[in-house]
Amino acid sequence: MQKIIPNIWCNGTAEEAGRFYADALPGGSAQVTSRYPTEGLLDFQEPLAGDVLTVDVTVGDFRFTLINAGPEFRPNPSISFMVNFDPLMFDGDPAAAREALDAVWARLSEGGEVLMPLQEYPFSQRYGWVQDKFGFTWQLMLTDPTGDPRPFIIPSLTFVGRSDGRAREAVERYTSLFPDAAVGTVAPYPGEDRVMFSEFRIGDQWFTAMDGGATDHEWFFDCGVSLEVRCADQTEIDTYWNALSAVPEAEQCGWLADEFGVSWQIVPENMGELMERPGAFEHMLQMKKLVIADF
Repeated sequence: MQKIIPNIWCNGTAEEAGRFYADALPGGSAQVTSRYPTEGLLDFQEPLAGDVLTVDVTVGDFRFTLINAGPEFRPNPSISFMVNFDPLMFDGDPAAAREALDAVWARLSEGGEVLMPLQEYPFSQRYGWVQDKFGFTWQLMLTDPTGDPRPFIIPSLTFVGRSDGRAREAVERYTSLFPDAAVGTVAPYPGEDRVMFSEFRIGDQWFTAMDGGATDHEWFFDCGVSLEVRCADQTEIDTYWNALSAVPEAEQCGWLADEFGVSWQIVPENMGELMERPGAFEHMLQMKKLVIADF
């Protein structure tokens, strides 16, 4: 079961983006999963009354959610998706894996911006980093089939600005907080404590983390991409909320920011069911930490 679901903020484009990703990614699908109510909205939400609120995109066993909202936030490269094209997924044929990678790259690049050209690098025979037309970023890589198997899509966190140099600390923090979690490979920059690449696992989910530099970046972690944690009960909500929330002014409707700047949503597993209760949306808007009994 996927414990942590990345959420991507969309400026009124969630349905369009969902169709785009479902078509661009092998085996992808998209489904509208919730809509805004027609009453009880905040003033700035009134134009969205009755409109789509969330769209779930599924690729294999991996799911992410698109949030249909306004221009308040926009995704940036601080959290991206690493997409692994392992020849073993293509009957051991590197040429087929490369062809599939190039096809996905072509789609995701349409109307987007290349951050790192698709070419050979010391760590991969074929790799590229692209920001798509909706602002989300993807790292496509042809992987070495002799290495340990990894999922097709892995969320990747890049620690820059005031969080540069804290990737290792964050990985240790997250793996200590969640059950059945472990640190994988950690590769520091030569002669430094900063991390060039690291990976960690929470349950069956893999993540990567790296330090990206203290300067020369106009972006940082924010609500443009958040990590949603589905909780079984109020006790679990309380546990994660108390452990992660470090910015009181960021607390709203189950959202929080941790000490590294990463945005999280701590929500009950049955959120869809709770939101069907009369006045649920209005009740949620009044909460910081979500309290199941108050819906």
